[in-house]
Amino acid sequence: MSEKFMIDYPKLTMYQMVEKAAKEFPDDDALEFFGKKIKYHELLQRINRCSRAFAAAGIKKSEAVTLCMPNVPQTVESFYALNRIGAIANMVHPQSAQNEITYYLNVSQSKAIVTVDLFYENVKKAVENADHPVRMVICRMQDELPFPLNLAFLIKKGKDYLKYPDTDNSILYKKFLKAADSVGSVNTVSYEKDRTAVILFSGGTSGLPKGICLTDLNFNACAMQARTSMETNISNKMRMLSCMPMFHGFGLGINIHIILIYGACCMLMPTFDKHSYAKALIDKKPNFIAGVPTIFEALLHLPELEGKDLSYLKGMFCGGDSLSVELKKSIDTFLKEHHAGIQVREGYGLTECVTASCLTPKNEYRENSIGLPFPDTYYQIVAPGTDDVLPYGEEGEIILRGPTLMKGYLNNPEETAKTLRRLADGNIWLYTGDLGSMDEDGYVYFKQRIKRMIITNGYNVYPGPIENVIDGIDEVAYSCIIGVKDPRRMQRVRAYVVLRDGVQPSDQLKEKIMQELSLHVAKYALPKEIFFRDELPKTLVGKVAYRKLEEEANAEIEALS
Repeated sequence: MSEKFMIDYPKLTMYQMVEKAAKEFPDDDALEFFGKKIKYHELLQRINRCSRAFAAAGIKKSEAVTLCMPNVPQTVESFYALNRIGAIANMVHPQSAQNEITYYLNVSQSKAIVTVDLFYENVKKAVENADHPVRMVICRMQDELPFPLNLAFLIKKGKDYLKYPDTDNSILYKKFLKAADSVGSVNTVSYEKDRTAVILFSGGTSGLPKGICLTDLNFNACAMQARTSMETNISNKMRMLSCMPMFHGFGLGINIHIILIYGACCMLMPTFDKHSYAKALIDKKPNFIAGVPTIFEALLHLPELEGKDLSYLKGMFCGGDSLSVELKKSIDTFLKEHHAGIQVREGYGLTECVTASCLTPKNEYRENSIGLPFPDTYYQIVAPGTDDVLPYGEEGEIILRGPTLMKGYLNNPEETAKTLRRLADGNIWLYTGDLGSMDEDGYVYFKQRIKRMIITNGYNVYPGPIENVIDGIDEVAYSCIIGVKDPRRMQRVRAYVVLRDGVQPSDQLKEKIMQELSLHVAKYALPKEIFFRDELPKTLVGKVAYRKLEEEANAEIEALS
């Protein structure tokens, strides 16, 4: 069944969309990195050179390259260079555990991996354990920093990594780019509606992370829909403080792609530090900021922002985690006190539809609502476990459809079939696994995740894989991972561990557990606390009652606060 859309989505690749903006605004700033500005015509030149370098390295259409990178200029140009030649950008958190990176390389069959020298050792070991040859391309942060910051960074941190790369299978990014000169030109691939352009990863409720296959249309549609829903004219000369990482759908879709296709400027931040963020907010005067609730909560109490005029802000967008009513009120009060004529607006979505697909309107807010669906995106609420649509106001599973829906999960037709379902209306709907409701005006209300999941600092953490590692330790009988309330992270990861008979709890055993976890689990997903218990509460069928543990832990935290 073909659909007619409100928005006319051009039959262009992501690269072609940025190329179009570069030709329209050649002398406007596209990127800014610690004061170094890259204009659109320069960015296009850099992307094109990088695409020739990938071609010289033998990367072909539909082959994957893993980008294991923070937000630095090399990440942006590599991403669009791969898109230009029709290759797949396999986006990976640079702080992923070694075994995770190996898995990402294997499942995507990546021919190469691009990373920064700070993460070289971890990536090197991951590559050594891959089931096929993977070439390493190593970037250096100081190559993109202006003088004298580049010199200061080199002396403080960069000098420790000058010995890398140190294998025949690895090459410095600068040298990698020089190979572009041996390739006269490369063809820009044409738009293909169903070609996989990007793989982003989402943890599974059990087992291994799932690769989410996304297309050019998915990203372009998301950007164009979001701009319409923002009710703000994103255009050249405007600026976004791009702190959300590019390996995250929110970071890639909203912090980068939407900005670049409309000729605005991305001010790249490779890591979040509240003081650096506040300084950038004051000095650079961005028009848009987008992030998870913890970023905005951190700004509320910073002395350097006291009395500052933030009237240049045209939009503040919050996603990646639920924004509590209390925090929204505090942020809105903060904005008003700092002369910003806006309110914080909450988005909702999943990586399976790139990122946000719903946003609170510019000048209207309904308590606990995540707003209205994007144009060309349709929501329904069904009874959990069924396809039966529920009346307005009734709570059930949120499902949605539109042009941003993923192609499917990489090499996982079973999970794809569970998540993407063709219903009686002839349309394919995405089953989100989230509980919510919708009112008669179309406002959507998110209740909670149906699937067991922890969200910490905007990242999804799934207990199953962490429990599997802990349960594999000889001294451990079984374990349970939960999320507990945390004022800074929203939730923090806590581990409850029951030991085998005769084994005594000790700090040494905690250290052993953490050491084993660090080999298999990303840093952001590691437990912040480990509690030993003689036993854990059980359900009637004998399963660990993790919800009971969550209730007990959160009650204790509230009693102490």
